[in-house]
Amino acid sequence: MGKIGKFILLYFGIVPLVFSFFAFAIMTEFDNTLLAALPGLIVAGCLTGFLVSKKHLKQEYIKNYLLLVLVPLAYTAVLWALFMLISKGFYGADAWLFYSIFHLAYAPNYFIAMLMGEGRLFLGAPLAYELSFILGAGLAVLWGRKLPAFNKKQLLSVIMIFMLAIGTGAAVQWHRSKTVLPSYGFKYGGGYSSTDLYPYDVNNPDNILPKLKTASTLTIKNPSEMPILDGAEAAFPVYSAFANAAYENIEKVVQEYGEVVTFTNTIYAYERLLTGDVDIYFGAEPSKEQQQMAKEAGKELVMTPIGKEAFVFFVNPDNKIDSLAVSEIKGIYSGKIKNWSKLGGKDEKIIAFQRPKNSGSQTLLEKIMGDTPIMKPLKEDVPEGMGGIIEQVADYRNYDNSIGFSFRFFATGMKANTDIKLLAINGIEPSPENIASGKYPFTASLYAITVKDNKKIRTIQPFLEWMQGPQGQVLVEEVGYIKAGKE
Repeated sequence: MGKIGKFILLYFGIVPLVFSFFAFAIMTEFDNTLLAALPGLIVAGCLTGFLVSKKHLKQEYIKNYLLLVLVPLAYTAVLWALFMLISKGFYGADAWLFYSIFHLAYAPNYFIAMLMGEGRLFLGAPLAYELSFILGAGLAVLWGRKLPAFNKKQLLSVIMIFMLAIGTGAAVQWHRSKTVLPSYGFKYGGGYSSTDLYPYDVNNPDNILPKLKTASTLTIKNPSEMPILDGAEAAFPVYSAFANAAYENIEKVVQEYGEVVTFTNTIYAYERLLTGDVDIYFGAEPSKEQQQMAKEAGKELVMTPIGKEAFVFFVNPDNKIDSLAVSEIKGIYSGKIKNWSKLGGKDEKIIAFQRPKNSGSQTLLEKIMGDTPIMKPLKEDVPEGMGGIIEQVADYRNYDNSIGFSFRFFATGMKANTDIKLLAINGIEPSPENIASGKYPFTASLYAITVKDNKKIRTIQPFLEWMQGPQGQVLVEEVGYIKAGKE
């Protein structure tokens, strides 16, 4: 191995590897892995660059020294740009494992990057060391007042390659930023819920669930006969209130026999209903995919309407738009209408948020859109703790030019947001009166969905009838929904 090979291996291989392990030890103690990783590499790079360059200025044992110290920087930039193109800028892609193989000196940093969802380290770690090495070399030149000989054309070529590569990777990142947002993530319910459901939990002694003024006309006493409940986030207060009223000694049952009121959100709750882990699912009607899933599983779904709800669209209060036609909703979510000025608003791009596939609200959007194709949703990179990062549909952000959708009760009750404005549809407000009468165009039913021939049918059937009866409907209305039979 020649002088250049030994130089590269030692100062751009072994030295950064040692300090990468040092940074790794520090990173495990801090929440901000980026800030924890970089200081050590910056100090190491600057110090190494100064000492090595100072020695070189005395001995000049390598020709084109300045070119040589720039080559690793260009290599990093080209490698990063290549993998940005391959992964389309998604740091959770498996391709970054191979990037790590080609950049072994920073493997400990990349290991943390993949586990902690800190993708910026893939470029940040090597750049921190390599740029600091160059800074140290520059300080050594100033110290010794002697500039090493170099080939201007070669030096300029390497610099151009570096800038082109960084520009390419940055372009991929910029393009991704137009469709992928920084993550907010879900903080509650093991990551399933975007809001705190504990106030509606039957295990919470201070829960805010509505209570019946008289004894329940239905009481399920045997824990083994109690239907296990699950459902959509917006429906949790309803089915939690049902169980709280009809299940005898529910807190004791939970302590001795396990959860009977569960929450895993729409997508997983449907799967649990079909596998028999759940007896009743609460939420909106199933999507086409979920209906097909039931058919393939040989299950027949029984849908019992227990309440009414409005599917609402909302914007920031500063938005001048107060009402949209159904055709305009279709135009926005198909991507044909891209600017609020086309609808009488400001000259701003419309940021239209969606919900994950097979969620209750997304299913209703698909129903509204009919045969009109829906544009690709905005996405976000979500850290998974010790599981890296995943890409998912972005949660709503209340930007001035945003539009989102949800169920009225969820938007104004469970996760009340006073900083949004509900839109009228075709000039009709989503008021309780308009929902009850069906005048509001996007009125939806809240269902209790079961599987036919469930073994607990002797308990389930009277329970469903009770939900549709006077006491069940009182709870539905007091939670914030509209009674199923109210006209």
